[in-house]
Amino acid sequence: MHEPHPVRLVVEDDLQRSRLTVFLRLLLAIPHFIWLTLWTIAAVLAAIANWFATLVTGRPPAALHRFLCAYIRYTVHLGAYVHLVANPYPEFFGEEGKYPVDVRLPAEPQPQARWKTLLRIVLAIPSFALAALLGGATGPTFNVFFFRGSSRGGARSSSGGGGAGGALTAVCAFLGWFASLALGRMPGGLRDAGAYGTGYGAQVLAYVLLLTDRYPSTDPTALLESVEPPPPHPVHLVGEAHDLRRSRVTVFFRLPLAIPHFVWLYLWSIVIYIVVILTWFATLITGRPPRPFHRFISAYLRYQLHVFAFASLAANPFPGFTGTPGRYPLDLVLPDEPQRQNRAKTLFRLILAVPAWLIEVVLVYALFVAAFFTWFVALAVGEAPWGLRNLMAYALRYQSQANAYVFLITDRYPHASPLEGEEQPRQQELDLSLA
Repeated sequence: MHEPHPVRLVVEDDLQRSRLTVFLRLLLAIPHFIWLTLWTIAAVLAAIANWFATLVTGRPPAALHRFLCAYIRYTVHLGAYVHLVANPYPEFFGEEGKYPVDVRLPAEPQPQARWKTLLRIVLAIPSFALAALLGGATGPTFNVFFFRGSSRGGARSSSGGGGAGGALTAVCAFLGWFASLALGRMPGGLRDAGAYGTGYGAQVLAYVLLLTDRYPSTDPTALLESVEPPPPHPVHLVGEAHDLRRSRVTVFFRLPLAIPHFVWLYLWSIVIYIVVILTWFATLITGRPPRPFHRFISAYLRYQLHVFAFASLAANPFPGFTGTPGRYPLDLVLPDEPQRQNRAKTLFRLILAVPAWLIEVVLVYALFVAAFFTWFVALAVGEAPWGLRNLMAYALRYQSQANAYVFLITDRYPHASPLEGEEQPRQQELDLSLA
């Protein structure tokens, strides 16, 4: 159903990290930052020449194609090193197969539609917006094109060149730095999320630099096809993966239609906070949330997911108002019964949740941006884009896991990986195993 993207990420990292190199990671990367700045200048000149040549002949010259492929591979290697997605010190030449986080690019120049070539930068604007949130290797080329080349003393490009990634990779690297120093290994969820941003950034660069005219895809399952899925989480999504149909009328009026739900969700949330406080005290005393509170909070979290899925166009039907399980095409699975909770984790739950909130904030912004672009596409073609819908599902799933953790539905920490646990039913999971 979905043809593989010609730009593929390969992840062979074992999660082991050297504490010493993690502690000194940015200092160790300084020679690479200098080298990347010089290479970026040459790559921009090559990209301009490539653009003119492709407009004339309909295909990039082979020499420029090879040069720009090496450049993108190098930015991926360096970005993975800086953001702790991989551990070894990278080489300086962007050779294929020489780094545990690598990118496979088209071996030969591909025919390009001239009108897409002419408008490439304009067409790439949505992908730049998403790359700023997800991350990757787009930083240096974007800065040179849009800041150094177009501003006179106004905006300045970010220092660090290719080390600059988007918000998701930056947050995961920040949290992973502390975890790697403590554990000597990178948490799998943070590594997967950083790899996801890295892979998307590589696809954006390949599109902008005319290595392919296939638009970048935000589909987590496709980008992380070489990554082993994480263990299943007790809070996860289920739904119909391939139903992308959207009613143009309800898409156009989506936010006005959602107003009654927003009002009801706000009123319900006032009660929820009182119930959560009572649940917190009860769990500290008994080690388990009271069953009525558990059911009430679970219904709220399920309803919250239904509303946000409807409003963001991740799903199509108008949802009900009760959070009943099994009644919406994108649904949330929660533990049926209250689980025993560790009292120490319960006592410090809000403090422990801070790292999850940082990731959640980035993903909520990504959800808004993906919903904005989905609105235009769904109005035009009557369907939600596969990649954007799956990105929205990832954001909604992580938000639900974070809320379930804070609201004491489970003491299992949210998993940052864009992939769902592999033990979920394949035919029903919404393509996070979702496919």
